[in-house]
Amino acid sequence: MSQGVNSPAQLLFPMGKPHKTNIKRRRRKLYLKRKNEQKKASIERKDSSPAKKVVKKAAVKKVAKKAATKKTAAKKTAAKKAVKKTATKKTAAKKAAPKKDAE
Repeated sequence: MSQGVNSPAQLLFPMGKPHKTNIKRRRRKLYLKRKNEQKKASIERKDSSPAKKVVKKAAVKKVAKKAATKKTAAKKTAAKKAVKKTATKKTAAKKAAPKKDAE
């Protein structure tokens, strides 16, 4: 029972250096396969992430808008306080002025 070069027994159970090269090739092939699957998965994630980025940008815009309204409200209240101070100073000056005239 002589086996030929391409017999199934030789392909399944090579010995020595051919065995190691077959193992290395198989491992390399599996590694590349896993790597490609990871790339595909990351591409899919990146495709779905722009929607998330848009949502995040919208949220940031809302926060910025709220902060801007708070700033304008603070400015308005500060302006109102300044107006009140000047008004009180004017009324105080008016009240003080007649007293000086009366003397």
